[in-house]
Amino acid sequence: FEDAGYQVVLHGLNQWNGVAFASKMPAEDVEVGFAGMPGFGPELAQEARALGATYNGIRLWSLYVPNGRTLDDPHYQYKLEWLDRLASVASEWIEDPTPLALMGDFNIAPLDTDVWDIDDFIGATHVSEPERQAFEAFEQIGLQDVVRPLVPEGYTYWDYQQLRFPRNEGMRIDFILGNESFAERVTGAEIVREERKGEGPSDHVPVVVSID
Repeated sequence: FEDAGYQVVLHGLNQWNGVAFASKMPAEDVEVGFAGMPGFGPELAQEARALGATYNGIRLWSLYVPNGRTLDDPHYQYKLEWLDRLASVASEWIEDPTPLALMGDFNIAPLDTDVWDIDDFIGATHVSEPERQAFEAFEQIGLQDVVRPLVPEGYTYWDYQQLRFPRNEGMRIDFILGNESFAERVTGAEIVREERKGEGPSDHVPVVVSID
């Protein structure tokens, strides 16, 4: 990325999660984690799941929301606590008129149509009512999905197993949630489905907005 002219800001640990920015503009006010961000595990250690930075007057957060695993797993409660704390802090952030966006893998499908068959998800994470209420909390404080109005349909994730992608058995779990001043700047959006094809792709695809 640096050879291509990008400046990289990242936060990663020796685990499976991490967050980053790659930009041709310098980052300002870089913040690792958010105030009161919950941890997980015996020592409640904070994971690499949130990174904030400001680019040209726009405040961005790169996020990787906990998966939840199963409804009876401790990771599920951790996920709900993590989201609740993020929404609480974000309600303070949006008091500032600065354009703001929370971006990344939210590991929640807010609508039944955001999964290939809702019946296959009965009793599973990502679609449970507490998770959907946690997602709705961001809308209640004044953030909005800036992609869906322009791209109403489409998945952002397909599992590697069971030929999920060829069968188009996907999920829409990656979002860009912006405050009003950010949303007003959005001029276009795209879910780049083609990036799921080819050799060695990610199981997620890019979710892109163009801003003025």
